[in-house]
Amino acid sequence: MESSFFFLNSSLSLFFFFFSFSTPTRMHLSSTSIPIFFLFLCAFSTGDFLRAEAFTGTYGINYGRIADNLPAPESVVTLLRAARIKNVRIYDADHSVLKAFSKSGLELVVGIGNEYLKDMSVNEDRAMDWVKENVEPFLPDTHIRGIAVGNEILASGDQELSEALLGAVMNVYNAVFRLKLSDQIEISSPHSQGVFASSFPPSACNFREDVIQYMRPLLEFFSQIGTPFYINAYPFLAYKSDPDHINLNYALFKSNPGVYDAKTNLHYDNMFDAQIDAAYAALDAAGYSKMEVRVSETGWASKGDDDEAGATVENARTYNFNLRKRLSKRRGTPLRPKIPVKAYVFALFNEDLKPGKTSERNFGLFKPDGSIAYNIGFTGLKPSSAPSSFLSLKEELEKDLALRFGEFAFALLSLPIPTSMAKRFQCFAISIPFPYG
Repeated sequence: MESSFFFLNSSLSLFFFFFSFSTPTRMHLSSTSIPIFFLFLCAFSTGDFLRAEAFTGTYGINYGRIADNLPAPESVVTLLRAARIKNVRIYDADHSVLKAFSKSGLELVVGIGNEYLKDMSVNEDRAMDWVKENVEPFLPDTHIRGIAVGNEILASGDQELSEALLGAVMNVYNAVFRLKLSDQIEISSPHSQGVFASSFPPSACNFREDVIQYMRPLLEFFSQIGTPFYINAYPFLAYKSDPDHINLNYALFKSNPGVYDAKTNLHYDNMFDAQIDAAYAALDAAGYSKMEVRVSETGWASKGDDDEAGATVENARTYNFNLRKRLSKRRGTPLRPKIPVKAYVFALFNEDLKPGKTSERNFGLFKPDGSIAYNIGFTGLKPSSAPSSFLSLKEELEKDLALRFGEFAFALLSLPIPTSMAKRFQCFAISIPFPYG
């Protein structure tokens, strides 16, 4: 591990030296120079990158907080545990949230805002300071499993941000590596579907010409460190943009004729799988067929403006219920049947201060008081029509734990224990991890 760091750090230094002649203020990453850097990386490192796994199971949620009516983070932890949602993404590294998640058993991905990327891309110390301030002090009690560097950068149309992304990602990874945290923390950068030139049929998907010059070196780096390709996949947005030609049932996982892809001879009965396989097709075309695709955001709005087709409570309930059922099967897509799909649902709460269309403020699965916005099968929570509070959630959580403790203790005491072992232990403590579905 030490030797890997030495050579990685040396390679990065050579890389930064090589580009220092381009401009005194910003690295310009060309399609010809990036392979040179990775030639150094592959030639001099031992190649023993340890991949951090940022996702347990297949279901996670995005905990956005652009609102003025949300509960305290401590109450959110109670809610998440009662709903048995273990994987959580936030869009910053708010210390009150990180402290609240301490010793909760929840797996957390923190985010670095887009506004920090330009500075971090040319300043290794800035990236190191950020990690030391916002990640390292909270470990190991808070299970920070990933850092998302920016969000939807390459489809934003901001050339300066696009140019800065790779440098920022590399500097954040280097900081994590130097702190010996790279085997615990995954570095990623989620993309919107706007990075694709086309996505129908799935096999025809490829990256936009103005995106590929930035995407290819980023994919090369992520392939070296074992990071999946993260995509924000929204059948809702696709349906909203073309409701006259997209079957609503196809978008909602309901019974429908489906879509046939003649090139691959594959049939799709839902748009979610088709969007993921479109991302796989784009990766194949770019030369990264072994890279896994994960969904960093997906969801359905329960309310929208008059021109936002499909934004209803019933459609949101149907999509999220069927999505949860689909993820629970832990199966892959038609194109990658052996790779279980993993997804973070957007979002935990409605966010009343988000700008933009009405739909932007109405993706939440839960209301701020802890009640369900609509029932999609979560256990341990009351529907919104019944009284509900975080106090009742806590009581139900304690009852559930007590019941499981009793079952576990009964089973344990029923086991035959050798006399020699019994004499060695006069007393013992049992630690029971919280069960997640």
